[in-house]
Amino acid sequence: MKVLVIDVGGTHVKVLATGKRAHREFASGPHLTPRAMVKGVKALSADWRYAAVSIGYPGPVRNGRPARDPWNLGRGWVGFDFRRAFGVPVRIVNDAAMQALGSYRGGRMLFLGLGTGLGSALIVDGALAPLELAHLPYRHGKSYEHFLGVHGFHRLGAPRWRACVRDVVALFTAAFQVDDVVLGGGNARHLRALPAHARRGNNDLAFRGGFELWKER
Repeated sequence: MKVLVIDVGGTHVKVLATGKRAHREFASGPHLTPRAMVKGVKALSADWRYAAVSIGYPGPVRNGRPARDPWNLGRGWVGFDFRRAFGVPVRIVNDAAMQALGSYRGGRMLFLGLGTGLGSALIVDGALAPLELAHLPYRHGKSYEHFLGVHGFHRLGAPRWRACVRDVVALFTAAFQVDDVVLGGGNARHLRALPAHARRGNNDLAFRGGFELWKER
């Protein structure tokens, strides 16, 4: 089956289809609605053929549908009929979960997306479990995202931010009993030495995860 994978981000929407080597993208931003996203994707992929669509969504997903509008995009995502808009079957997962699926090598793996916020997902023996760890309290009543997100990076400075990343990875490794931690997202590039049991992710692996969503298991 030929699949079109859409990775919806706060600054860009990226697309890749089965059999294509290079992704295409267009700018997103705080005024991007789902209707505008669909229009932009169709324009970019007009010469591609696909029978299904995977969407990595920057927010919580429940029962295959967005559960809340993204804070950094336009409104109207909850309840939008993506199946009707694209005219083919659509599967939607959280964007961190999609990249986690593409990064998975086996066993128990935790994915942490160090981007604008903090994305998270857990995979155990092939079973994907999206997580919402970002807004749980970490220190002084403040959330994990408050320290590990982009605002935390700029507020703390690189050395203290890296120390928080090491601490949080150690906490989550023990809590979830994982043997593999993938650190993805744009800010992972600021890490010099990686924490124990951690490896660096690659944002392009989100496309692999989108293709995996349609594979028979």
